Amino acid sequence: MPHQNRLLAALSEADGALLRPHLEVIDLPLGKVLVEPAATIPHAVFIDTGLCSVVSTMAEGGRIEIGLFGRDGMAAPALLLGTDTIPYQIFMQVAGRGRRISVSALREALRSSPSLRNLLLRYVQTFLVQVAQTAIANAGAPAEERLARWLLMYHDRQDGDDLSVTHEFLSIMLGVRRPTVTVAIHTLEGAGLIRARRGRIRVLSRMRLEEAAGQTYGPAEAEYERLIGPLRRPQSTLA
Repeated sequence: MPHQNRLLAALSEADGALLRPHLEVIDLPLGKVLVEPAATIPHAVFIDTGLCSVVSTMAEGGRIEIGLFGRDGMAAPALLLGTDTIPYQIFMQVAGRGRRISVSALREALRSSPSLRNLLLRYVQTFLVQVAQTAIANAGAPAEERLARWLLMYHDRQDGDDLSVTHEFLSIMLGVRRPTVTVAIHTLEGAGLIRARRGRIRVLSRMRLEEAAGQTYGPAEAEYERLIGPLRRPQSTLA
């Protein structure tokens, strides 16, 4: 099947040939854990479809999302920096498919090709900017701005305008209680930006959703486009 993953699609023919014999197509069902905290990571996984969340568990038992990726990235970016473990969990928030490669095969390819190493390290930079933007948003942005940003990030990484997500997941993603999520959804829905149904949110106005997100959305996406390429596929722009 053709590469939907942005990183694999951006490879030169020579770099693609280094990875191709080692890539295994895999299903990624909803809730599948790709990385456990402090556990040795055996494979890098390049996402073709679906959405991954990087989640931190706090001492009091709550969880909060610190980053996300889909076809724009891979699990786990830290592998490219020479470490085999991270203190966070990575799991599939939206089911999909991907390709995995053993860490040893990936690192052998990285040693063989400076251009491959440079491309994937550029991805690490974009992910670090995204994590920083998440921290900035969580530090001071109202819940409806953070929700607008998160919906835009999800929208960037899939086709179509229907986003499959529950209030429970959103409370984890935004680090707020479920009643706060409900109020934020009603605020965006009342403004005509989204339509919410049980387990699903439809984006009605991409442009106005970007306005609602304010400065919390944009820097990480611009960095990805600068260093790797377009994050979204060309499609009609919603009013």
